[in-house]
Amino acid sequence: MQAPKKAKKKEGGSSNVFSMFEQNQIQEFKEAFTIMDQNRDSIIDKSDLWDTFAALGKYLFVGNDELDEMLKESSDPINFTVFLTMFGEKLKGTDPEESILNAFKVFDPEATGVMGGGGVRTVLCFIHLQVNQMLTNLPLDVAGNLDYKSPCYVITHGEDKEE
Repeated sequence: MQAPKKAKKKEGGSSNVFSMFEQNQIQEFKEAFTIMDQNRDSIIDKSDLWDTFAALGKYLFVGNDELDEMLKESSDPINFTVFLTMFGEKLKGTDPEESILNAFKVFDPEATGVMGGGGVRTVLCFIHLQVNQMLTNLPLDVAGNLDYKSPCYVITHGEDKEE
């Protein structure tokens, strides 16, 4: 397996976002940036976001407030480096590929690299049972809706146990 190529660090920068990605990933992000930069000024602004949503047929579902919130995620104008940095920050919390592969290897004791359909069904049935159990233990309101803030807090912080 070939190691990812690292870009040279820019002078004066405290970190180099280009070193976080492989060259082919950077090229894919550049293509996405170019598509979004509708007015071709090398900055993604509110007009570019609006045009991007319109091109996707989603302009009816996004308003000025949502666009403003998106732009507030960066204190700087969104040029390609800022765009890449934003993706790097969003992806930082995701599991590395090796961790995800290790999760599947639990269901592949012979290390064949594949799971039979029965194994996949077993895993999905297990997940289904776990979700059903979770939903029976979570309080739903009278309309059958789940207030997800409370269980998210328990998942991330643990449940407070009274002694």
